[in-house]
Amino acid sequence: MTRTDFSADLHAVHSIDAVPTILKLVKHLTGMRFAAVARVTDTHWVACAVDDSIDFGLQPGSELTLESTICHEIRQHRRPVIFGRASLHPVFSQHHTPRIYGLESYVSIPIITGDGQFFGTLCAIDSVPADVEGPELKQTLTLFAQLIAMSLDSQRDLIATKTALDVANEHGRLRDQFVAVLGHDLRTPLSAIRMSADLLESRATEKPSAKLITAIRDSANRMGLLIENVLDFARGRMGGGIPVKRQRVDDLADVLKRAIREVEVSHPDAILVDSLAVPAGIYCDALRLSQLLSNLVGNAVTHGDKTAPVHVNAWSQDGEIFISVLNQGAPIANQLLPFLFEPFTRSEAGLHGEGLGLGLYIASQIAKAHGGTLTVTSTLEAGTTFTTRFPANIKWVL
Repeated sequence: MTRTDFSADLHAVHSIDAVPTILKLVKHLTGMRFAAVARVTDTHWVACAVDDSIDFGLQPGSELTLESTICHEIRQHRRPVIFGRASLHPVFSQHHTPRIYGLESYVSIPIITGDGQFFGTLCAIDSVPADVEGPELKQTLTLFAQLIAMSLDSQRDLIATKTALDVANEHGRLRDQFVAVLGHDLRTPLSAIRMSADLLESRATEKPSAKLITAIRDSANRMGLLIENVLDFARGRMGGGIPVKRQRVDDLADVLKRAIREVEVSHPDAILVDSLAVPAGIYCDALRLSQLLSNLVGNAVTHGDKTAPVHVNAWSQDGEIFISVLNQGAPIANQLLPFLFEPFTRSEAGLHGEGLGLGLYIASQIAKAHGGTLTVTSTLEAGTTFTTRFPANIKWVL
């Protein structure tokens, strides 16, 4: 192992703002003129932080021969070693470390992180005696060592969290790219299916064949909607929102009416009642609002009471356009409401129905892109109402 292997440990200790103050306090409390934080492994002793008033010769990154230090022994038994006069000590008067380095007083406290790993020591040395063998001093120095260990734990946890977040973000980016490519590539075989259905219809003469071709076309249309939803989802996630092109629209009511009729064709048993009073001169992306309404009405038809009508209303009020869709039936669970406009909420909530759970997310993104909002209220008595509102006459250049 080389010195460069300890760069992370050096950086970790250097990043603890309290370490310089702790070393000054250690020198002050012990009366010694050298204090340090050392990284101690089974092969190396490396200085990570130093406060030196005796020119001992160590700087952050400097190493001592591990076997020449008492820290080597402390790493094994994990207990503090403190003595104030080595020459008179029953054990350390014969120890090689004071003799090698000319030490008379010595303090070394183990630094043990929260996971039980031995990081190193908080130590102080001097060539002259010091009064350091009182229990209060040992307790104070132990608290300092614990403070350093806690700071190292916090840094480690922060790095682990950041790494996990970076990995999650990268996975999310790759997933969104995959979704976008998949959605785009699915368009080609889907076009082939639609063209084949048209060709078969032109040649079919038997009624059963015509019904089968209609079923193929309906399935292809549903698949097309799913693919467009997937692509919109990918655009929204990768590009900061679903793009809209706002321009003056004089027939927004007609555009919304056509969206409602399309839902009626695909859901012939649905009862749709509309009241569309939208003036001319609305600045919006009419096709995107048609997509928004189609998603809301399709959602209402799929999840509402099949015997009750779905009411679609659009109106202008105080410079804003409002579009609402009301259906009867079981209310949306309260715990689901805060997450209703997040992608894939339906599947994550264990709800059933066609689609990927992207329709409401895309609708909310379209409303947001128009400078507006999409909200929902849901009770057993009043039913479930989705309401979109956005400025009517603000021309945005996008």
